[in-house]
Amino acid sequence: MPVPVPVSVTPTTSAATFARVQTDVFTPSCATVGCHVGSAASGGLDLSAAVAYEQLIGVVPTNPNAKADGLKRVVAFKPDSSLLYHKLIFPAGHHASDYGNVMPTGTGGLTVGQVEYVRQWIAAGAPKTGTVADPILLADRTAQTALPFAPLIAPAPGAGIQLKVERFDVVPNFERELFTYRKLGNTAEMFVSRIETSMRPFSHHFLLYTMAPNTPALAVPQPNAVRDIRNPDGSMNVLNMLAMGYHVYFAGAMTPQSNYVFPAGMALRLPADAAFDLNVHYANHTTGTVPGEAYVNLYTVPASQVTRALSTLNLANNSFTLPAGQRTVIEKSFTFPAQTTIIALTSHMHARGERYQVMLVRPGQPDQMVYDNRDWEHPAMVTFATPLVLERGQGLKSVVTYNNTTAKAIGFGLTSDEEMDIIFGYYY
Repeated sequence: MPVPVPVSVTPTTSAATFARVQTDVFTPSCATVGCHVGSAASGGLDLSAAVAYEQLIGVVPTNPNAKADGLKRVVAFKPDSSLLYHKLIFPAGHHASDYGNVMPTGTGGLTVGQVEYVRQWIAAGAPKTGTVADPILLADRTAQTALPFAPLIAPAPGAGIQLKVERFDVVPNFERELFTYRKLGNTAEMFVSRIETSMRPFSHHFLLYTMAPNTPALAVPQPNAVRDIRNPDGSMNVLNMLAMGYHVYFAGAMTPQSNYVFPAGMALRLPADAAFDLNVHYANHTTGTVPGEAYVNLYTVPASQVTRALSTLNLANNSFTLPAGQRTVIEKSFTFPAQTTIIALTSHMHARGERYQVMLVRPGQPDQMVYDNRDWEHPAMVTFATPLVLERGQGLKSVVTYNNTTAKAIGFGLTSDEEMDIIFGYYY
């Protein structure tokens, strides 16, 4: 990133560089309720003034992809090895791996000057005291620039299908989450080998669900209707959420652009006359209206090229209670009746979930942790280089740590005031 041209504004303080990072960046933009503060901090990272420095320097991140790439939250003298730096850069394509959404969410990102100030601090060794970056950078209000949003180019005829959520508005200081049910129009079964998505900025997630076989007719959505789960006053629209109780995960992305390719010879099978309930979520924490829009390309291969037809894993624990005012660990085991090979795992919990672990359970052997997520909003999809092979009678166990800070007991449910406990993934 080029060093920005500073504006002619005199800094108001000559405080140490990290102190200015805290007061000018972390405290107003990151250490806020529901984000990086307190015991329920997103990703386990508390950026409040008392602990931020110790939680950053040399600490291994909880993001599985960043961890696998050898990053730490902050590596002294090495911005490009520091997840913090990557998470602040708005333009797409800065790093190859999926490290989740740019921070702070629901905004256009930090200014060019703020990002450069953080970069200079890390490059100078990330000291806790001393002045190592030019404070005038903090006065530069130049917005970071991203490539203009462009719709995905649809697959060539015969190579796949494109679905989209047409452009919609997200009003100021509002989170808009909606569903729309789309039929694919395929007259024969299809095998999906690659899933590519693209969303406009301010996106939180884009998910594709099929409907469970036992879905009652009243819960099957009307095709193409837009169903907002929040009313204009922010209250939940329970009727529009009815279908959520019968969703089966198919695919999803937490970043504006994603491109998931299954291993050679593997593909997800879709039956004839398939349909998806498309779910997009946008967070707008600005004073202006922003547009939302989302595309997904489902690339297909002939059945003759598929050696392993994949299915989606959907293991839900919907019977638990979280007592008021305490931290609770909920465990649930799922046993497989036949040999099962798992190639990828992800998880789903709501805001009171602090940690989601998936254990490999083999009778007579110690449980083995194969998945660990501490960020309820941005659970990574972990693809195993060596697939997990479970024999008949073996299985997976979810071990979820919740912190119910409310004055009432909480159970499984669809709304943000309730909780969830689901293992998703791909298997054959």
